[in-house]
Amino acid sequence: MTAEITSADRRAVLDRAARLRQLSEVDRDVIRLAQDPQFPRWLEQVTATGGCAHPVHLSGSTSAYDAATGELLHHYDTSAEPGERLSVRCRNRRASVCAPCSRLHAGDTFHLVRAGLNGGKGVPDAVREHPRLFITLTAPSFGPVHRATDGERCRPRRTSHTCEHGRSKSCGAVHRSGDPLIGHPLCTGCYDYPAHVLWHAHAGRLWKAFTDNLYNHLATRTGHTRAGLRRAVRVSYAKVAEYQQRAAVHVHAVVRLDGPDGPNTVPPLWLDAHTLASAVHTAASAVRLRTPYTPALGEYNLRWGNQLDVRTLRAFNDPSALSDNAVAAYVAKYVTKGAAETSAGLDHRVNGTEEITSALVSRHVRLLMATCWRLGVLPELEPLRLRSWAHTIGYRGHILTKSRSYSTTYALLREERAQHEREPDAPGDTDVITERHWRYVGSGHTPGAALIAAGVASDLARNREEACEVSTSAGGGRR
Repeated sequence: MTAEITSADRRAVLDRAARLRQLSEVDRDVIRLAQDPQFPRWLEQVTATGGCAHPVHLSGSTSAYDAATGELLHHYDTSAEPGERLSVRCRNRRASVCAPCSRLHAGDTFHLVRAGLNGGKGVPDAVREHPRLFITLTAPSFGPVHRATDGERCRPRRTSHTCEHGRSKSCGAVHRSGDPLIGHPLCTGCYDYPAHVLWHAHAGRLWKAFTDNLYNHLATRTGHTRAGLRRAVRVSYAKVAEYQQRAAVHVHAVVRLDGPDGPNTVPPLWLDAHTLASAVHTAASAVRLRTPYTPALGEYNLRWGNQLDVRTLRAFNDPSALSDNAVAAYVAKYVTKGAAETSAGLDHRVNGTEEITSALVSRHVRLLMATCWRLGVLPELEPLRLRSWAHTIGYRGHILTKSRSYSTTYALLREERAQHEREPDAPGDTDVITERHWRYVGSGHTPGAALIAAGVASDLARNREEACEVSTSAGGGRR
């Protein structure tokens, strides 16, 4: 016998619906998710992605077969998953886009850089005894800009001169850290915006010219031919690009000398860190690179800036030089920053001058982006793809690059982590044929799902901090 629905039941349902309508969209979505029978499995997926803020949703299957017998060893498909899909990490390195994935990327970067300094991850421990430097190469001046002066006046002059645009060539203000004027030109009319943009577009070639010069200058200093030096020495490096406050890129790099076969061989005794440092100075100063000639601009002669910093690296936190761990941590921290966080562009491409005009950037950066857009139509500069890279002010390189023999790779680090996280009963790679059929079905979270994912990410981060504190205490203060 079917139970009758009473007026009280109807009022309860209506009251509940009314209360739900009074809730925000996020709260209603959270309640919807929590009431789904598959919510526990969905929460497992969110936790497995580390609370990724913008996960990628896939649909498909994976099957593993014994290569000898053809027996099916393992099969997985998404038919029983919530929404018949599987969520995976977005792997975005920018903290402003996805903090959990950027944290993972920073950890991988730390291990990648540190392995090239102290060994590990397939790199022999003996590399810590090789000559190693931490160098900083900067862009040249494209015009005077405001600067932080630690209590002193910015650009004082005894006489008040003005440029051809009627602007003063001096600045008597004291700019504190965080002043928005720092890095901005004293006169935008005098500032060489085309040179700034073209320097960015050729930054990769400038680095290549520097490393080529380095072999030449090492050969000259040691009395060898270039070919002879190449047979005895290999220069390995990992470098990261960073935007200065004037929106010009400078390069931090770990440079290491290896034997002819890479990190597994010892460099010759007649090459030490002091000789390498001297060669770095002269090699950088000698770099000259000409831009393609255009009737509108002429030809630019590009070079590195006069500010060059070279420091010796030592393992085991030797106080006489930079710590290897400190350098690796610095590089790892910077790779998580996007262009918007450094106030030197945008994290997405622009499609027209309207987007540049409305971009939430400083006037100086907006003028640089507009210069990219304007120069991008010149046929001589078409290979530089300036319009495609206007959002990064013409810079086309990756944030982090390394030589092949410096250390491990991101792909190997991810495979190692996947192997560690693999289920004990999952088949290994030996004599197994794997068939995968996957397709993209969406990305991102609903409002309620985003809130829950953020909570999961926060809990995981807190757990890591507490585990680190326990590990530090148990290790007597060492990490």
